[in-house]
Amino acid sequence: TWFLMAGKAFSTFSLLFGLSFFIQCTNAERRGVAFRGRFVWRMFLLFLFSQLHALFYNGDILLVYAVCSLFVIPLIRQSNKVLFAAAIFFALQPIELVYIVLGLLNPELTPLYLGSNEAYGAIMPQQINGSFFDVAWVSLKYGIPANFTWAIENGRFTQTIFLFITGIILGRYRYLYDEGNNRLRWKKTMLYSLIGFAVFYPLYTYIPGMVNNVCASHSLGVMLKAWMNLCMMLFYVSGITWLYHCTKAGKKLIVIAPYGKMSLTNYMTQSIFGCMLFYGWGFGLYQYCGHTASLLLGIAFVGLQYLFCCWWLKNHKRGPFEELWRKATWI
Repeated sequence: TWFLMAGKAFSTFSLLFGLSFFIQCTNAERRGVAFRGRFVWRMFLLFLFSQLHALFYNGDILLVYAVCSLFVIPLIRQSNKVLFAAAIFFALQPIELVYIVLGLLNPELTPLYLGSNEAYGAIMPQQINGSFFDVAWVSLKYGIPANFTWAIENGRFTQTIFLFITGIILGRYRYLYDEGNNRLRWKKTMLYSLIGFAVFYPLYTYIPGMVNNVCASHSLGVMLKAWMNLCMMLFYVSGITWLYHCTKAGKKLIVIAPYGKMSLTNYMTQSIFGCMLFYGWGFGLYQYCGHTASLLLGIAFVGLQYLFCCWWLKNHKRGPFEELWRKATWI
């Protein structure tokens, strides 16, 4: 499960986040409304959502999204050449490239480390034995440094910006629509991403361990893992898009749309109920559930969320958190 989903679900969501930013800006401009300043406000609201989320769970991605989006806002009106150049720059993992060079120049240099283990280490004892208020307090105190440092140390910060830009490019070229040569592009993307994964997976598995320089070895591992996950994510996205537009499976895939329409609500409620089930202040199931039981509980909860989404959207256009975010965005 970790191999199939970890780093790929995050990448897919980041790609769609950039695409939604493009759609919102385009729609606002058609109405003659300046949206970039409004989007900054919208990201501040996302920061507030991230702090609410962090009261429960310290693997929050919303804070990283809110900050990374600020790098992308100035690019929304730039030319395609500028967008492609920026995407390539961030895709190459510039922080890791710098550390590889510095590590080769100075063999004594240690890998990039900003203190994420200490931050998470301060949180975990309270998750095991503390009350809800204990967890909330340490989460607010250490959550921001824990999430930020981990994202930078593991290449997620630059990769998120790259995926936001890629989402904008997909929007500009209308690649997710069933028009023009897009069907051929999806097939080519499936093929090229599969070849890319076949190349990067063995490289990630073996190359870092063959490099004696500790800093260069670590940074190579971060880079190759990011590229491997990117190829796997592109295979998923192109494959699902092709199935949706080109086969009878599209009618079946559309069934899951209600879950996607309430993605923010689902993301946050997974954490709230998951922490209630597993943390010490709740039912403490971490003591009793292994990987299989935890996976089955997760699948069951996603099923319950799906039923809730179908029920909710019968009477509402958006999910609860989505509607709150929209109303606050436009005040």
